[in-house]
Amino acid sequence: MSYQVLVEKIPDGFFAATVIGIPDCVAEGATKEEALENASAKLKERLARGELFTIEGPHSRSANPWLEIHGTLRDDPTFDDLVSEIDKYRRQHDGEGF
Repeated sequence: MSYQVLVEKIPDGFFAATVIGIPDCVAEGATKEEALENASAKLKERLARGELFTIEGPHSRSANPWLEIHGTLRDDPTFDDLVSEIDKYRRQHDGEGF
């Protein structure tokens, strides 16, 4: 399994490596490589003490409400007329503060 790791330079000149998605799995090192090695070791220790599971949660509504209605008008015979009217309106009012 692969994990993403955020490596940041911290004020004391060292580097901190944070394993994304694993709470409190942060390690430091004098170099980026050392910080990554230390984070890898810390992750292995954490996984040796426990197990990872995947569970299903309730499905949330789409973050983009437009995706919920996307494609609903594809079979509407008047849709092209609507798009033409919108285009015509925009051309007529372009530059009037819209």
